[in-house]
Parts: sequence; C-alpha cells; structure tokens
Amino acid sequence: MCNHHQNSNKMRHGSALEHGEAHEQDHRQWSRRSFLQTLGIGGGVSLMLGNMPLNALMSAPLAFALDNSETDRVLVLIRFKGGNDGLNTIIPVFDYGRYQALRPNIRIAQSDILNLSAEFGVPNTMNALQPLWSEGSMKVVHSVGYPNQNLSHFRSSDIWASASDANVVDRSGWLGRYLQDLYPDFLLNPPAVPPAIQIGSVGNQAFIDTNDTNISVSVNEPEELAEIARNGQLYSLSNLPACLYGEQLGYIRAVTNSTFVYAGAIKQAHDAAANQVAYPAGNFGRQLAIVARLIKGNLGTKLYMVTLDGFDTHAGQNDTHPRLLMTVADAVQAFYQDLRLGNRAQDVLSMTISEFGRRPEQNASRGTDHGAAAPVFLFGEGLNGNGFVGTGPDLQNLDNNGNLRFHTDFRQIYATVLENWLCVDANTVNTVLGNNFNRMPLGLSCAVTSTLNGTAARGIAHRVSYISEQQVRIHYTLPTATNVRVEIFNLLGQPVTTLHNGYQMAGEHQVEFAATGGLASGQYFYRIQAGGKVAAQSIRLVR
Repeated sequence: MCNHHQNSNKMRHGSALEHGEAHEQDHRQWSRRSFLQTLGIGGGVSLMLGNMPLNALMSAPLAFALDNSETDRVLVLIRFKGGNDGLNTIIPVFDYGRYQALRPNIRIAQSDILNLSAEFGVPNTMNALQPLWSEGSMKVVHSVGYPNQNLSHFRSSDIWASASDANVVDRSGWLGRYLQDLYPDFLLNPPAVPPAIQIGSVGNQAFIDTNDTNISVSVNEPEELAEIARNGQLYSLSNLPACLYGEQLGYIRAVTNSTFVYAGAIKQAHDAAANQVAYPAGNFGRQLAIVARLIKGNLGTKLYMVTLDGFDTHAGQNDTHPRLLMTVADAVQAFYQDLRLGNRAQDVLSMTISEFGRRPEQNASRGTDHGAAAPVFLFGEGLNGNGFVGTGPDLQNLDNNGNLRFHTDFRQIYATVLENWLCVDANTVNTVLGNNFNRMPLGLSCAVTSTLNGTAARGIAHRVSYISEQQVRIHYTLPTATNVRVEIFNLLGQPVTTLHNGYQMAGEHQVEFAATGGLASGQYFYRIQAGGKVAAQSIRLVR
C-alpha cells in the first residue's frame, strides 16, 4: 500500500495530515487542483514540504533598490536565537567584583578572560576573534535594546525584525518595507538574483513586506540551500511511490522546483567559487561557508541572515553558552579569512542580533532569565578600527526589574548601517524606520547614495476591500488625470484579466474582481499602471 509511511518526506501545512487508510482514501478523492490549494500552492508563495518551509519568491525589490547604490557591499545578520547573555559575552572587567557577586556559579573566571581593553573582555573561548579585533575589523556596541522591553521571545523577536515600538504590532519587516517602497511592482518583476537569503530563521519577519510576502530565499537548514546550489533544484523527482500520492508528490515537487526562480543563479554562483579555508563543524559553520561561497561567486545578493539557536540559557548556562560563543568566534574568523582569500572581505559587514539579553543575577538553576540590554557585535574591514561604542553596562544602576538599562536603541544601529554601509539616503532610512534615529560612530562611511532616479518612485496610493470571500474591490487614487491600466495576474505571473484600460480623471477610483467562472480559489496579484507609476499587491479569493 502506498502511504506516507513509505516516504520520508511527509507533507504538512498548518496542522499535521493524518496517516493510514482514511488519509489514503482522501488522496484518491482529491483533484490535483484541490490538492495544491490544500498545501498552499494556490494561496501563496510559501509552502511546506517534508517538515521544511520554503519561500519560493516571485519577487525581489531589494536588488533594484540596492543596485542603485553602485556598491558591492553585503550585510550579513547573525541571529543569536534565544536571547544572548551579554554579561558573559562582553565581561565588565572594570566591575568584576560586583559581576562575580551577581553570578557566583556562572561567572567567567578572571583567568579565562581575554581582555579587549582595560575595562572589558571576552571569554577565552572566543579567542578566534583576536585577529579581527587586532586588525581593526571588530566593534562592540554596548547596552543595546529598546524602551519597554517585552521579555517575550516571540514578541521581542518581532520588534527587532519590524523595528516597531514595543506597543505597536507591525507584521512587516524593516527591510521588507524599505524594499516595497522603493520597488512597488516587485510582485510581477523578479530580478535575476535573490535580494536576500536567510537560513534558519524562516519565521523571522525582517524581510516581510506590508502585503505579508517574504522577499527572501528562506530555508531551515544549510543543506537545503546547498542542495539548490549543487543541483539547481530543491527536490528530486526520482524514487517516488507508484500511486496517486506519488503522482501528486512529484507534481508538487516539480511545481516547487520550477517556481523557485533563483535556483539557477544560486547554482551558478556556487559553482563559480569554492571555500578556501576549513570551517568549524556544525550547522552554523556550514551556514557561513555557503554564504561566503555565494558572495565569492558574485551572486549579487546583498542581504543574508544566518542563525545560531540555543541562547535561551535558563539552566546550566556554563554547559552550553561558552560552546555557543566559541562556535560564533571560530566560524566568523573562518568566514572573513575565506572572504579575504577571495578578495571580498572589504565588501562584507556582519552584525549580530538577539531578541534580548539576560538578567545580571543568576537564577537557582545556574542559568539566567530573560533580561533587557545586551551588546551587539559588528565585524568587517569597513568599520575602520576596533573599539567599543555607547555606554557600557552599569551593574549598580539596574531597572526596577533588576535588568540592565539600555542606552542604545537597536534602530540607531539599523539606521547607521542602512545609510553608511548600504548607502541608502537619509530620508528613506527615516521613513522605513518610522523615526529619525541618531546615527552612531561605527566607523562606516559611504561615498554614494542610493536613489530611484525617478523610476517607479512612490507608487500609487491603493488598498483592497473584500466584498466577499470571492470578490474584492480595488481602490486607488490618482493625483492627476492620466491613462490607467489595472490588470490581474495569477500566481505564476500570467495575465488573467484587465479590469480597466483608459483615461481617468484625478481623484479616487475603484474596480472589482471576482473568482467566478473557471477561476480557481487562491492567490492573485493586481497591478495598477498610471502616469509612469506602478503599484501591485496580492489578493486571496475563495470560491
């Protein structure tokens, strides 16, 4: 009998699918179209196969936006998932007695500290970073956080990803909003290379736009990205079970492979370069090894996110935290050595992020609980020197919850990196982040500024209202009278219908679209073209 137990790639979308005879009977009753809709192919660009989420992107505004900066610079976000303990990472040597009193069992012994200055050091497990510090390619920003720290993993991660205030829930990401604003027609015009790649943080919203579209190539494990790089596709079409389930599985794998528009570009870059150093064993080292190879192979992607999990150290912290920090140090050192051999180290800035720090006082389980402020590392030759930036931790002036007070808003770092590393103009940075955050003296500089040169700038004001589950009304406002074309496209970018094509006066207008006749339920896109401006957005209809 052919069922899920015969195939290791069990499919899930939302809740788990049931196994056994009843489930096999369901498969026989499904049509191919309903099968795809159930798995999400008809409803979006995100699907779940074999327990592995994959965002098959049909868009990439980031490449357009950043290409205008005329720079080959790359930003790599290194996510410490779980909330990194800053005091055992950047140790306050200047106040070691108080530090020791707060954590008598989990402190880093003075003999195990590598001093970076007279005031601060790192555990000697991070000694691989010493060359980067000595050559001026490493900085530390002290006491980073935000007002009214939430202390929840999920909420605080969303705040860091969205760059919103703690009391504002925003589903979009700081980079997603930036890209959407710069390239409003991204849904229907994918560029040649992926705008962003993230490994291990598929639930992170940093690259999600206001249409809830993830604009990064996103995989759970480095092996998944390596598979794409080696073979130009993610799923094999061989050795499928000889039954209806196997037929459907093969079909959906083929659809996934064909719609993963960046597989060819990733493979080409991967084949054009090689890692020239040995990376530390393990998942994190493999992530950075792949990123280095794609950068050296001139893929053209300018944003990457890699992830190291395990920083939620509530118990037995010294059993895990030193190992995590060693993993980071060894892998980052290998990463920059590899880039240097490929003559790309000068082009790459890396920055650590984590949802929060830990409490200064150890808990009863010889761990640390959720805290507030923590340091942020930056690596790269573009820093033009080593050093500490910002106000250091004050163990004598904790907040009312016994946590370190933050002094640097993380959005100040975002703003500085966007403007002074990725060369985004200041007004755009302020718009994306929702405020004019003070820039920081990180040593970064930019000689050019990205602009749109008037192309597709600030698209048409538009919104959607749902009349019913199968019918929408598209509203748009024209600042001047002009010719207007409103079209509907399906998920594959094929035209479905034209709702309007002609001259319209200035003011508010609306058109309607319904999934009737032979149209299936699922996701569609509309595009409005008027007066040299373009707007696009996804819509979802259910028959």
